[in-house]
Amino acid sequence: MTVDKINELKKTAYKVREHIIKMSADGGCFIGASLSCTDILVYLYNCFLNVNKNNSKDPQRDFFFLSKGHDVPALYGTLVETGLLDKARLNNHLKTNDFIYWHPNTNIPGVEFHSGSLGHLLSVAMGTAYDCKLKEQKNKVVVLLGDGELNEGSIWEALLVAPSLKLDNLIAIIDRNKFQANTKTENLIKLEPLSEKFESFRWNVGKTDGHSFIDMERVFSKISGNSGKPTIIIADTIRGKGLPSIEEKADRWFVNFTYEEIEDLLIELRTKEKTILKSETLMVR
Repeated sequence: MTVDKINELKKTAYKVREHIIKMSADGGCFIGASLSCTDILVYLYNCFLNVNKNNSKDPQRDFFFLSKGHDVPALYGTLVETGLLDKARLNNHLKTNDFIYWHPNTNIPGVEFHSGSLGHLLSVAMGTAYDCKLKEQKNKVVVLLGDGELNEGSIWEALLVAPSLKLDNLIAIIDRNKFQANTKTENLIKLEPLSEKFESFRWNVGKTDGHSFIDMERVFSKISGNSGKPTIIIADTIRGKGLPSIEEKADRWFVNFTYEEIEDLLIELRTKEKTILKSETLMVR
């Protein structure tokens, strides 16, 4: 991955985070986990998935399912930046004249399936992957899960079935920000050791830094569609990434900010971005 490509992805991720922050007023949104999965979505839509505004209805396209549907602001922002969704529609967030609200709706271009109630879309993605296999198509089918979502029994049923069907076109990603709602995952129901659990279910397992485009490229480039096994990627992330004032704050999972607070957060995001770029420039020198 070239330096220019990395910088392009970072700029896109910054814009997506701006969109998310702006959607956290007038009714609010689930900002913490939306920010944690932003870089993952930007990477997928710009480097991994074969889906864009020109082929979004093509049967040969790749499929993406957002199982952790409450984090749809990150998906909205990414769809805008990839040209699948008109930016002006984000102004309709939570208004009755559109379908831009707290969970994905298939009336939004680029949304493949409704979600919101957790635990369902791994099974939906599995069914889609199986259908593609039966049709002898080469589609990749990707589903993004929350780590707290792993408490749902339906997830483990799908994890058990997919390897038996040899769905090597199915890729699950865990947004491992270690929080669910207003508590830490390990304080509620312990999930670890996740890698060993997934391996025992006969999945190919990888781990990545969910905020590093270089590391995601390293991991995703190794995925084979001929292994005979589905793949699951554990992406280590930070809830609220990009806004130090809310990062890893248990009470900042859902917010409804005032416009004055929004302006302050946008300044904070911009300041954080400049600090990162300055630090990276010094490292290059």
